[in-house]
Amino acid sequence: MKHIFWLLLLALLAACSAPRHAPIPAGATVLVLGDSLSYGTGAAAGEDYPTLLASRTGWNVINAGVPGDTTEGGLKRLPDLLEAHAPQLLLVELGGNDFLRRVPLPQIRNNLKAILAQARVHGVPAVLVAVPRPNLFGAALRSLSDDPLYAELAAETHTPLIADVLSDTLSKNELKADPLHPNAEGYRKIADDMVDALKELGFLR
Repeated sequence: MKHIFWLLLLALLAACSAPRHAPIPAGATVLVLGDSLSYGTGAAAGEDYPTLLASRTGWNVINAGVPGDTTEGGLKRLPDLLEAHAPQLLLVELGGNDFLRRVPLPQIRNNLKAILAQARVHGVPAVLVAVPRPNLFGAALRSLSDDPLYAELAAETHTPLIADVLSDTLSKNELKADPLHPNAEGYRKIADDMVDALKELGFLR
């Protein structure tokens, strides 16, 4: 009886520690829907985090980052991108420009929710990348933090979340090209941290 108990306990622990998501194989197409932080503003061509992510994972990473883009813009662009690339994974990094333009939070939430819903309809797993709300005081103290909207939306929609990666980099002046964008070293850190987060989520082995 004791033997059976320990076997059941070990099976339960193994299940709890197992990755929650299926790994994405090398060569798979991964789409990054984002703004200037995905585009790579602040660094040279090829130093953006989607390009670095491709070199670290073996994925075919499509950088659909558009400087100045908003959640509304991303929502409008997504159908054509899904049709053109048929990705096996979608990374969503949007919201910073909405905050700068003072778009109401309910509207930002609805746009992001619609983006995640579109991915679900196409059978594409999505990952939400948390973005800090621009905050001069927080930046001065080197303590930016993710806007709570992202954790709330991730929980509500059962979407995996990459948290603290952008906030951590953008809190460090030595990793920034300007107040809003990383430099080349900052993008390298973002790529490394994203790899760690994707491994934790199970998307990378």
